[in-house]
Amino acid sequence: HFHRRANSPINVVSPGVTAAMLRSYSLDVSAPLLRTQGYVDGRWVSAASVFPVLDPATGQEIARVADCGAAEAKQAVDAAYKAFQSWKRSTAKERSILLRKWFDLLTLHKEDLARLITFESGKPLKESLAEVTYSASFLEWFSEEARRVYGDIVPSPLRDRRIFLLKQPVGVASIITPWNFPSAMITRKVGAALAAGCTVVVKPAEDTPLSALALAELAEQAGIPAGVFNVVPCSREETPAVGQVLCTDPLVAKISFTGSTATGKVLLKMAADTVKKVSMELGGHAPFIVFDSADVDRAVSGAMASKFRNSGQTCVCSNRFLVQSGIYDRFVEKLGRAMDAELRMGHGSDPQTTQGPLINQRAADKVEQQVSDAVSRGASVLRGGKRLHGSFMEPTLLVDVSTDMLCTKEETFGPLVPVLRFSTEEEALAIANASNVGLAGYVYSQDVSQIWRVSERLEVGIVGVNEGLLSTPEASFGGVKESGLGSEGSRYGINEYLELKYMCLGNLEP
Repeated sequence: HFHRRANSPINVVSPGVTAAMLRSYSLDVSAPLLRTQGYVDGRWVSAASVFPVLDPATGQEIARVADCGAAEAKQAVDAAYKAFQSWKRSTAKERSILLRKWFDLLTLHKEDLARLITFESGKPLKESLAEVTYSASFLEWFSEEARRVYGDIVPSPLRDRRIFLLKQPVGVASIITPWNFPSAMITRKVGAALAAGCTVVVKPAEDTPLSALALAELAEQAGIPAGVFNVVPCSREETPAVGQVLCTDPLVAKISFTGSTATGKVLLKMAADTVKKVSMELGGHAPFIVFDSADVDRAVSGAMASKFRNSGQTCVCSNRFLVQSGIYDRFVEKLGRAMDAELRMGHGSDPQTTQGPLINQRAADKVEQQVSDAVSRGASVLRGGKRLHGSFMEPTLLVDVSTDMLCTKEETFGPLVPVLRFSTEEEALAIANASNVGLAGYVYSQDVSQIWRVSERLEVGIVGVNEGLLSTPEASFGGVKESGLGSEGSRYGINEYLELKYMCLGNLEP
């Protein structure tokens, strides 16, 4: 077993967690799964230098990982292109069986994989275990979808012709993923790509490369051929150079990116020169609308689940809480009580913890800035509001929030609940849709006509009706406006990695 001990205590003074925060935590993971080199063409490769991976809860170094640069990225693209020539000729059933073996291995090693997620991203172990299950589910889903990539035979207008529409893999896909779901964001893309017959180069976020490298180890154990799945980890400093190769190399046919809207726009511009096929899953700013007719208790539990999962660091987290005036006070009071009763801050490996740290100091700075901006503009803090040690931020409840505040204009990515009051359905929709992004939205109501009206008029790609947790591989995941392009998961997700080819068979004798 690989064993490192973080000796520095976290000095967080927060009710009920002080003793736990003063303990030391160590990452204990079976050796084959803790990989620190890049994975290119079926080989583990070193780079000229290494970069540290830190536990965001303690700031302690947990590993040093190969800092791949443009040269390693190019080697990975070349390996993927070479492997594509044979992988695309494999049968759908062969690809299906390999993806299923990979799924089985993720399930078998879920405890170790969850520990890696907790130590590099900070999320509580219970959530990390749920992420591994979710991550594996995309490999299972796309192992099944691999065998259902059907073309069409189209009735011809001419008697001596037959029309066929074929689906074929696009080629090498560059997969660029974020730190908030360091395993699932990879499998949601790679499962579809490999099922379709594409090969991939993965660039994981610099904060969380260990989960990606563990996936590579298990891909190798599953028998996925060399060059089909490649991982090039790199530091923040090397990211532009690696990104340049992955987005401009002529051998890359497809880019799939999950991350911020600003970065997505940069990658889109880079992809334009060689007209690559592009999928973008970008920022969100989810409205959570509670109407007078709503079951308030259900709305509160939905708000808790939607907002505080991963300490508010998910793309579909509720960001703006719009509550109708008739139930506003009751909702706020019950939500405050639920926060008191259910939320516990601490290190993710402590079983009592529900709220880990934010990913880094910059993330906590952003939440702190939004809170102080809101207070300066007339909002009141009902719960929390304080910045703690390192990147810990108290779960915070704000009332008397207005649309001129920063927290209602930009995505928070932290444990902040700003509650706005509204009077009419029209007003709620106007506030909800006054955003240049539209990923998820939530509606709590028991009026069926209202549910339909609001769900259809919300400018988002995903709507939760009386439900706060939505993601599942069977359903589509994607946004509108500046939240991105394309869709992941569902039976449609594989289409992002396929080209449609029309084949006409002519001059047939009658």
